[in-house]
Amino acid sequence: MPRLYDSTPSGNCYKVRLLLAQLGIRYERVPIDVTGGGPRPAELLRDNPLGKVPKLELDDGRALVESGAILWDVADGTPFLPGDKPQRTEVLRWLLFEQNAHEPNIAVARFLTQYRDPAGFREVLAFLERRGRLALDAMERHLERVPYFVGARYTIADIALYAYTHVAGEGGFDLAPYPRIRAWLGRVREQPGHVAMGS
Repeated sequence: MPRLYDSTPSGNCYKVRLLLAQLGIRYERVPIDVTGGGPRPAELLRDNPLGKVPKLELDDGRALVESGAILWDVADGTPFLPGDKPQRTEVLRWLLFEQNAHEPNIAVARFLTQYRDPAGFREVLAFLERRGRLALDAMERHLERVPYFVGARYTIADIALYAYTHVAGEGGFDLAPYPRIRAWLGRVREQPGHVAMGS
């Protein structure tokens, strides 16, 4: 059975839990506290020098780290990752966008707001808010033309972007000005096998 080193409040971990749930894959869950800053267990550090979560150990002995790489590997050969090369490239585009333009701003603002003293990070949070809005603006414009990030089908691109977008309010991002994003969030929640972040 696959083993997932996981932290419940982490959106990066949630992406993996959501995909595994939607594929009906059972797994062992190893909880890791990422909010307290304590030492990471040795088994998490093996094949994972930064001690990051999520880490997914597969039955074939491989250990996968980085949420986008895990999503890609697990989804390969399923409807969540198209076989068509141009569509696969689009999926990769949005996975990279999420990790480059979205997560570093929206997720970090959420972390500082929820798990640190935000009063000590006012300037940082103002910067993250400006950068995060650019990412949300880009998503809103894209969703003017398509229901999901890779056209008409739900893929791991949607899972990757959903994880931190649906809790963006916890980092101070008001989604009221983004009707298309809010409608898309609803479509993602309606997908078969959807599980909530805290589950």
